[in-house]
Amino acid sequence: MDGFSNIGGVVVPSRASGGKHGAVSVNETKAMTHSAYWACLRVRADLISTFPADVFRDFDGIALEMPKPPIMVDTGGAEWSFADWMWASQRDLDSVGNVIGLIRERNGASNRYYPEGLPSRIELQDPRGCSVIKYKGKTMYRIDGKIYDPSVVYHERQYRMSGSPVGLAPVHLAAATLGEGLSMQQYGLDWFGTGGIPKAWMRNVAKRLGDPEREAAKTWYNDTVRNGDLMVTGKDWEYNMIQAETVGLEWLEGRQFSLSEICRFMSVPPEMVHAAVSGQSVTYANVSQANLQFLIMHIGPTVIRREQALSRLLPMPRYVKLNTAALLRMDPMTRQTVLRSQLETWQMTLSETRALDDRQPLSAADKTEMTEIYGKPKIAGGGGAAPGQPGQEPTESGGAEPAPTEEAEAIWTPADVRAASEFAADMERMAELTAA
Repeated sequence: MDGFSNIGGVVVPSRASGGKHGAVSVNETKAMTHSAYWACLRVRADLISTFPADVFRDFDGIALEMPKPPIMVDTGGAEWSFADWMWASQRDLDSVGNVIGLIRERNGASNRYYPEGLPSRIELQDPRGCSVIKYKGKTMYRIDGKIYDPSVVYHERQYRMSGSPVGLAPVHLAAATLGEGLSMQQYGLDWFGTGGIPKAWMRNVAKRLGDPEREAAKTWYNDTVRNGDLMVTGKDWEYNMIQAETVGLEWLEGRQFSLSEICRFMSVPPEMVHAAVSGQSVTYANVSQANLQFLIMHIGPTVIRREQALSRLLPMPRYVKLNTAALLRMDPMTRQTVLRSQLETWQMTLSETRALDDRQPLSAADKTEMTEIYGKPKIAGGGGAAPGQPGQEPTESGGAEPAPTEEAEAIWTPADVRAASEFAADMERMAELTAA
């Protein structure tokens, strides 16, 4: 099958070849030999596959964290962890625009996306052997020459166009640019493979040469330079290089711009893969600001699409959130400033901030010792009681007011949230067992 059309209907474009562009034929495997293309694939797949994935469900307006089902732990089986499965699937999405897998195992639960049962193991397939066929209004899948019903196939798409059952393949869209870059790469290999000998013009100044004599001279020259030998001539020959420094500079400049163009196709800032050319470098106040820009403008939409696809694998109304906070790690000084502000405004407790550094909550002895050395902690500016001081809460004016009485509206404590989460999980398990 070639391209998007076939007698049977619409198919995933063939990955056997993206056509010849320049001096090379561009396909999925050949494209990965381009350093910028591989770097962009790696950066995106590395980041998205290592974002912690958490499962939640809404309970009375509160997002409660739930236990992870097997599909979120060993997604592809014992040999395919969730991180490995996410890396491979993201690479497929960023190269061919589609992820196709076979559902090998299911659990007892179901939802409107998987009425036959939710997948508990999905075995990813090589996209080069997969096709999506739409024949007489029915969608079918051909995987390694065998036809499969959609009910047993997992299909995730990226960059989907209206009316198309498949996602756009970035490697095909960027084939011309990749071909240009790979052609220049091949040119460099050929140049240095011949010892860096440029094209030349040879002229015999002693006599006029006929066709047989010219062909003999060309053969002698080619055989000499290809073997790396010295070329020795008499005074009857002139040798002029017609390809030298100017062409070399154009070649280097062309390669630099090729890197930048590929980054645009892959939605990765050139500076993140060390591909920025002169005049394109962007500086940031700190690493967090650069990562925030990358998250919002480049991989944010991808994260949302992947969260939605993963949420379909869970019983409703559970959903998946990829924790992108790992990308926004701050420098130590900024981090301490943010945590101090959250403590002072009662957005976090001291135990929660210590847990972020993998530290245990302060014991009674620790609190006594720290009070003796440093005194009781104060709100910045010294205007009120310290967070957690009995009987006091901060007001908008910076002072303090009495703590709420028992008649005031109840506030959920961390213990209440955990208890509610456990109760909801028990009720869901009972419902699943009853349905089974």
